[in-house]
Amino acid sequence: MLQRMIGAAMLRTGTYEEVEADTSATKQAMLVVVLVSLASGIGNIAVGGVMALVFGVLAALAGWVFWAWITYFVGTKILSTPETHANWGELARTLGYAQTPGLFKVFGFLPVIGPIVFFLATIWQLIAAIIAIRQALDYTSTRRAIGVAVIGFLAYVVVIGIVMAIFVSQAIPG
Repeated sequence: MLQRMIGAAMLRTGTYEEVEADTSATKQAMLVVVLVSLASGIGNIAVGGVMALVFGVLAALAGWVFWAWITYFVGTKILSTPETHANWGELARTLGYAQTPGLFKVFGFLPVIGPIVFFLATIWQLIAAIIAIRQALDYTSTRRAIGVAVIGFLAYVVVIGIVMAIFVSQAIPG
């Protein structure tokens, strides 16, 4: 698992192909998501405290599952190519491992450089996710993978926004 995490962080396409094909790696990918959400929570502990850390792990897992589904849907139904052959598990595994650079977010609490490290890790995760999408969907075009990521992200934001609005409206009496 550690070697795969390193390969994913190094943006090695072979690693993403290996993870995509290994149906037993879904739990490993989930563990990567949990580790990264913990690192991110520790990096932001001063902002949100321990409850935010716990909520962050749960939200990261739910977000990972939904993100894999939405990229699967967009990539195989809307922007598919004749070569596109994928299932949800392949997207879940590759996108889970693509979160690996987020481990550096643990340094987010450091004065001055923390926010910079946090930002750079986020950009690195985005690049890794695009590679994960490209490999899992068997695309030859990185631009198509970027398109899936952008369309999927917009759909993700809309759904999360609706869920949060419902949650907040239920939490506020009145």
